[in-house]
Amino acid sequence: MLPLDHPPVSTGRIGVLLVNLGTPDAPTSSAVKRYLAEFLSDPRVVEIPQILWQPILRGIILNVRPKKSAHAYAQVWTEKGSPLAAITAAQAEALQVRLGQAVRVDWAMRYGNPAIASGIAGLKEQGCDRILLAPLYPQYSAATTATAVDAAGDALKAMRWQPALRVMPPYHDDPAYITALARDIGGQLDALDFVPQVLLLSFHGMPQRTLDLGDPYHCQCRKTARLLEEALARPDLRIETTFQSRFGRAKWLEPATDAVLTEEARKGTSRIAIAAPGFSADCLETLEELAIRGREQFTAAGGDRFAALACLNAGEPGMDMLEALVRRELAGWL
Repeated sequence: MLPLDHPPVSTGRIGVLLVNLGTPDAPTSSAVKRYLAEFLSDPRVVEIPQILWQPILRGIILNVRPKKSAHAYAQVWTEKGSPLAAITAAQAEALQVRLGQAVRVDWAMRYGNPAIASGIAGLKEQGCDRILLAPLYPQYSAATTATAVDAAGDALKAMRWQPALRVMPPYHDDPAYITALARDIGGQLDALDFVPQVLLLSFHGMPQRTLDLGDPYHCQCRKTARLLEEALARPDLRIETTFQSRFGRAKWLEPATDAVLTEEARKGTSRIAIAAPGFSADCLETLEELAIRGREQFTAAGGDRFAALACLNAGEPGMDMLEALVRRELAGWL
């Protein structure tokens, strides 16, 4: 029995913290500037010595890019705020229902709000002394998965009483993931009012240098694409893998999504669909870069029919997958 003057404590619960990349708090230049300053200052995201990079970031990029990005965010912003935040919250709510009261599920963003540190602290305050950190990145990259783990480690450094922490591994070739993608993408293809000639699988791009240094991201994206093509089993549909969101002058992973969209239209492809299997939730990169600008690029080059397919989001196939992955990682705890 605790003495009367003992600080209140709560223990014995299990927590799950879903983590995605991040988003500004509002579609405004000032909010985007704060977000980009945090994001682009991470040495895992931009692998240039800070003494060289920070003058470029502070003197040029943060004075030019926020206005343009804010306009893009404004085109996809919802009544619930950022699509990425709203969908990640919905995923957490749906997972909470599936796991029941034995587990407390919350969500966080690596950059922006709610932060990983506040998510871990919040779960700890609710009595979670065992926490599963679940980065929602199917393919591993130092710029995504690793930096989320870095942030969790920084949060633990500030805590006197640390919870036990597990990290959900990447799941690029997990049968549950491939099955979920095939169910979801296959259903969306069947629901289209046209038959695509080509399906582009667009993954977020990374500098070529990351591959040269040993990051497995490129190989894992390629394996996901190969397994998904096998699972879809559509011999009349040509499937191509591309990489989007190039930034700066460095060489990036290829082929580039925007270049392929233009090239396909010019070669005579009139009907195309595009999916983003590396994104667990729709966000600026899928809703604006692919669905809006991608359509413009394809039609401007002579294409006719274009469809940008939704990510797994909080739909049944994606939630079946997420529940299976999380329950597996909670084995021995739950």
